[in-house]
Amino acid sequence: MPELQAVLSHADQALDDSLERLFELIRIPSISTDPAYADDCDRAAHWLCDMLGDLGFAASVRPTGGRAMVVGHDDQAARPHVLFYGHYDVQPVDPPDLWTSPAFEPSVVELEPGRKVITGRGAADDKGQLMTFLEACRAFKSVHGALPCRVSVLLEGEEESGSHSLKPFLQAHRDELKADLALVCDTCMWDRTTPAISGGLRGLVGEEIVITAADRDLHSGYFGGAAANPIHILAKVLADLHDETGRVMIPGFYEGVEETPSNIKASWQALGQSDADFLGEVGLSVPAGEKGRSVLELTWARPTAEVNGIKGGYTGTGFKTVIAAQASAKVSFRLVGHQDPARIRAAFRDFVKARIPADCSVTFHEHGASGAIQLPYDSPVLTTARRALCDEWEKPAVIIGMGGSIPIVGDFQSMLGMQSLLIGFGLSDDRIHSPNEKYDLTSFHKGIRSWIRVLDALADSPAASPG
Repeated sequence: MPELQAVLSHADQALDDSLERLFELIRIPSISTDPAYADDCDRAAHWLCDMLGDLGFAASVRPTGGRAMVVGHDDQAARPHVLFYGHYDVQPVDPPDLWTSPAFEPSVVELEPGRKVITGRGAADDKGQLMTFLEACRAFKSVHGALPCRVSVLLEGEEESGSHSLKPFLQAHRDELKADLALVCDTCMWDRTTPAISGGLRGLVGEEIVITAADRDLHSGYFGGAAANPIHILAKVLADLHDETGRVMIPGFYEGVEETPSNIKASWQALGQSDADFLGEVGLSVPAGEKGRSVLELTWARPTAEVNGIKGGYTGTGFKTVIAAQASAKVSFRLVGHQDPARIRAAFRDFVKARIPADCSVTFHEHGASGAIQLPYDSPVLTTARRALCDEWEKPAVIIGMGGSIPIVGDFQSMLGMQSLLIGFGLSDDRIHSPNEKYDLTSFHKGIRSWIRVLDALADSPAASPG
């Protein structure tokens, strides 16, 4: 324990230097989606590579068909072997006139008495987050000259623009990048004083359906009542997706869905967030999903079928009495547990086809698919990390779910056979992707200290060294 305290003390004393390094990185406008910033993305990659080299990593910038990857390895320790993932690219700043200070000129400001924040694009997503881990490594190296674990680092530059180069890169370098466990720092805490580990991510299936009836748009006076209306057909299909209790009615949809353990649901209930609290932020109050389940369970641990867009007929100014030839809808499914994306897609298409009249037709266009990710709630790795976070924050770390999807986590599991531990220190008010992005100074400081504790705990955990 004295050895660990020495590392934590060093992190405290070096906070100003750590902050200045973060500022240097934020000042680089590494916007991946805009080709005008390609050189800046390259500059950020080389900056991080140099930093890893200064920390003793064997580091290199790896060209891809898009933005470069940064890879580093520190092999001094034997096991466990962890792979840390983060991204150095950021979102565009538009609209720039809504920023209270320039997006790439970071500073520390007092948001309210006793609460200081780091401002700037990328402060929270994901430069501030990834730097908490790298600064934790720096503290270990400064005090002991070595890390407690074998550590590899993978930093990408296209996360904000689709990660198009990531899968080919993982496939080409799978033997080099495979580790015992992946660590991801691109998520949030429950609140400013309660740390969180994301134990699960919902998967995703995207489908677009196009229903065609007549061979052209029809006059509703001449043909109304006799000709099939694809908007009516589409509306019936979509209405049939759910029953009156909110349950999805596609045959076989719930295969692979497991109930959340009662102790986990009790821990979510203890967070004290009511349905009205959750929905009140968007002007609603009554949950619309499966009856008898809390909003946290609905968004973290249950599958969904949602209609994301509908198109058909005349939607311009004024009125046009027409029966459209076509109507279309975009439908997404969030998956949990062991639901199979391919089976869900096939079952949905069968469900739709069964409702199409004989003289009409339907075509389908797929828009991606990924399975859900779920660490077992009793996973020893979760227990180890949770204990380490509790030691730092002095509040029990919450095991939460995430309603969204992080494709890299699924890729780590499917392509490299690795589970991922998602620990982040962002907050819901960090305004990521929006003007005036910020990162709490406490999130940065205690994030560094938290990774120090997590790495130290994983080094002593047999569960993190399965080999």
